Amino acid sequence: MTTEEIRINVEKALAEIRPYLQNDGGDISLVSIEDDRLVRVKLEGNCVGCHVNQMTLKSGVEMTIKKYVPQIEKVVNIEK
Repeated sequence: MTTEEIRINVEKALAEIRPYLQNDGGDISLVSIEDDRLVRVKLEGNCVGCHVNQMTLKSGVEMTIKKYVPQIEKVVNIEK
């Protein structure tokens, strides 16, 4: 998978997750993809400071991104 294909598939994964986050007043955006293995995202709105956001990040976001791009090893949220 090329870097561009990875980016497109990560965006598809985020598009799948986004409605659930928006239902709770939050959102997510892609910040970067490093070495085609690490995805940096930014949780927004009500997701910022939410006590379950790490669980959402791991069980929801990371799992969905890995479904689209199995080579992704980790998804991290940037705080700022």
